[in-house]
Parts: sequence; structure tokens; C-alpha cells
Amino acid sequence: MYVLVTYDVSTLTPAGKSRLRRTAKACLDYGQRVQNSVFECKVDPAQLVAFKARLLDIIDLETDSLRFYHLGSNWQHKVEHHGANDGYNIEGALVV
Repeated sequence: MYVLVTYDVSTLTPAGKSRLRRTAKACLDYGQRVQNSVFECKVDPAQLVAFKARLLDIIDLETDSLRFYHLGSNWQHKVEHHGANDGYNIEGALVV
């Protein structure tokens, strides 16, 4: 399944800055950054459960925000991009 993950982490404190870095790193383990706090992720149901749990362990529910947009398996017709930084091919090879 294809999931868009967005977050807003309060960085008013050193702990918030640490949460922001940890949140971004966790998202990079599951997908591709498309904007500063927006990630496109192709995951199976088990991966999604683990991913959500990991993020929910990081963020502070009192000050931070986390959103998951489930685009499903027909996502190609639901994502439209215009402008700089062409989208990447999520089905293509991942070079690390």
C-alpha cells in the first residue's frame, strides 16, 4: 500500500529538536522524503503497523502532529506533481 506521512514537531526545546531528527530518520527507513516533513512510503500492512508504532513512540502527542494518508494500491492516479524536484519512481531500484 502507498501511504503519505506528514508531521509537525514542535522544536521550541532541545527535546523537540531531537524528536524532529528521530522522526525524519524513522520516515527515511520506510520511504522517500518529498518535502521537508512529508514522506511517500510503500509498505505492506505489517510494515505500516511497525512504522506507526515507531513514530508514535517518538512524537509528543501534546505538542506534535502526525498524519497518515492511505492512498491504497491505485495510488498512481491519486498523486499529481508539478514543478521542481520531479517525483521518484517508488517501484524503481533504491540506491543506497
